[in-house]
Amino acid sequence: MSTIASRRIGESGKLIVFLHGLFGRGKNFATVAKALTPEFSSLLVDLPNHGDSAWTEDFSYVDIADAVAAHIAEVTAPEERPVHLVGHSLGGKVAMVLALRHPELVDRLVVVDIAPSGGGDVGTFNHLLSSLAELDLGAVASRTEADQALQASIPDPVVRGFLLQNLRPSPDGYAWQPNLTLLRASLPTIGGFPDATELTSRAGGSATFDRPVLWMAGAESDYIDRAQLPLMRSFFPRTTLLTVKGSGHWVHSEKPEAFVTAVRTFLERPEYAG
Repeated sequence: MSTIASRRIGESGKLIVFLHGLFGRGKNFATVAKALTPEFSSLLVDLPNHGDSAWTEDFSYVDIADAVAAHIAEVTAPEERPVHLVGHSLGGKVAMVLALRHPELVDRLVVVDIAPSGGGDVGTFNHLLSSLAELDLGAVASRTEADQALQASIPDPVVRGFLLQNLRPSPDGYAWQPNLTLLRASLPTIGGFPDATELTSRAGGSATFDRPVLWMAGAESDYIDRAQLPLMRSFFPRTTLLTVKGSGHWVHSEKPEAFVTAVRTFLERPEYAG
């Protein structure tokens, strides 16, 4: 039985599997998934150590990708596979590893604002997760109080709101639903990427994925550099780079209409249209 939680949206069309970023959860893509119906249905996954999925003792992109692959095989019918796979940030790295190790499960891949390498400002997440770890949950009586307590260290209300979705009531007060301790300690690994020997398809062969790939970048984000395109194409030869104007790192929430249009256009494009 899978230790990964997921939920479905839509009842018709090709299946898209969405993988969220660090300290996110599957429902972060609910609005996008609903906008893609009825042409597509969606599976919104809570990655390990997030949402309703189980915690693990350590962090490994390979282990997470293999676990998500097993979950997809478990909860989908044979005729629904291969699926389309969309991953943002941490979820984008999981999606890339999954596509490389389990290419038989993936039809088309969308990687959102992350590269197959160390990169991006992990220090930003270190600050955010450290701020959450330093919050005295014993003194918090509501999410509103937590929001007020975090204003000094995390002044952006949108970012605070995103993080506070993970604060849940417990028998002893409030607690973080994700595995904050592990994720904070694992930031160096989260900021990296597995080496080629770990990425080789489980069926053998080279560590490449030869199906179409959309690599989406936020124009105002520093997580993707165009100079990384040769590296991306060394793993994913059929990569198309799309930059979304006016967007930072969270492209799907900052520019939802542009995001939905780009994903729909890419997934509906004829196989050999470029």
